[in-house]
Amino acid sequence: MSNQIVIAPETIIQAYTLGVFPMAQSKDAEEIHFFQPEIRGVLPISPPHIPKRLQRLLKKQPFDIYWNRNFAAIIDGCTAPRAHSDDTWINPEIRRLYICLHKLGFAHSVEAYHQGALVGGLYGVAIGGAFFGESMFSLVSNASKIALCHLMARLRYGNFRLLDAQFVNDHLIQFGIEAITKDIFQNQLEEAINCKASLCLDIPESVILQSFWQDNKMTS
Repeated sequence: MSNQIVIAPETIIQAYTLGVFPMAQSKDAEEIHFFQPEIRGVLPISPPHIPKRLQRLLKKQPFDIYWNRNFAAIIDGCTAPRAHSDDTWINPEIRRLYICLHKLGFAHSVEAYHQGALVGGLYGVAIGGAFFGESMFSLVSNASKIALCHLMARLRYGNFRLLDAQFVNDHLIQFGIEAITKDIFQNQLEEAINCKASLCLDIPESVILQSFWQDNKMTS
């Protein structure tokens, strides 16, 4: 009989407010562990850093973007084998917990569709004015990057203060990811989770992007 401790989704929320996040060692691991890196990766929101090439692609609206249409499918897409690895930190317990967080209104997915098919996206957790990015995937080129652009635009529109990427990686360098110390992150986190912010999910993507271009003076 397994002695695995069942973790409540509320525990995950509490962990985030303390600057801690969960991961499994592998997709087949039974347990999850909590991490608090000494160096944290954060993405700028105000203003966001979006490469010119992606700005041009974003204006062409290559994908239909929806929020929370199929959260479980986004997690499953993030769990699927990648070109560089067939393993992941998302095990069944992680999947269960984040689906629970989604039902509770904390976890959200940004989904990219092409001709009605889900081709990429990302998911994360929103608490106050902080958004904690968890994972992303693409089945076609640039799908997850465009989803991230839409996330940044909506976070800016909704007065979010922090976009946590957890770790610095090569994929996010083009988006201006910054490496900050744990102490600096904790200060930013405390300010962010205590500020009033909203994803404004009743506002259409077209309105969010129009505001985004105006605020950043990004013109074609």
